[in-house]
Amino acid sequence: MTGLAAVASEREETSGVLTRDGLVNLNGAAVRFDAAGVLHWPDEDLLVVADLHFEKGSARAARGAFVPPYDTRATIAALEGVVKRLAPRRVIALGDSFHDERAESRLAPIDLDRLAALVASVEWIWLEGNHDPLPPSTVGGTCLKELAIDPLCFRHEPRAGRQRGEVAGHLHPAAKVGRVRSVRRRAFVTDGARCILPAFGAYTGGLNVRDKAYAGLFEKSRLIAWMMSDGRLFPVRAGDLLSD
Repeated sequence: MTGLAAVASEREETSGVLTRDGLVNLNGAAVRFDAAGVLHWPDEDLLVVADLHFEKGSARAARGAFVPPYDTRATIAALEGVVKRLAPRRVIALGDSFHDERAESRLAPIDLDRLAALVASVEWIWLEGNHDPLPPSTVGGTCLKELAIDPLCFRHEPRAGRQRGEVAGHLHPAAKVGRVRSVRRRAFVTDGARCILPAFGAYTGGLNVRDKAYAGLFEKSRLIAWMMSDGRLFPVRAGDLLSD
């Protein structure tokens, strides 16, 4: 990972977006991009996670894909670890938490019990996604379309144009850098006004932040991709990012 570290270290001006204790200034809110792939807002005692896609593996298997059926269990275990470490009062899941409307029926009993226990341990909010417009209610939690906590607004799919304070998922951002040998990793992407979180699910991929799907969402001169690798985050400016 020396290549990624070198690109990030050459851009020391990224420190201009940081506030106290290494937190990121996101539309006036001091938040932390955690290397596990979640956003932590200490002042609100809030953890935000995007695109869990529970039971994506079983959905793919039903269509003939040869994949191990353990993605939900791995995702729940990772999420349990983050919740235990950060101990938030509230968790917001930014939609597409379940891969489809029948995902709940495919959950193994042990996974269903673990998920229900995790949800019951905090104030849990499921936001509606395009894969799960009606998240199942049997695991607990509250289902909402979106949620505003000034100065931020949480929703699944980013809206077109500049949306100050928006925190979204849906696009599964990833970034690519490299001179001789390229490196591609999941990433948080932000320009200080809005943020799109990386997908958290074990079987979720990533869409390059230079894809046309991101066009018009960010002020390019201020865009930073916080790339995740080996338990660390590497902030990289737009000018150093490569297309696939």
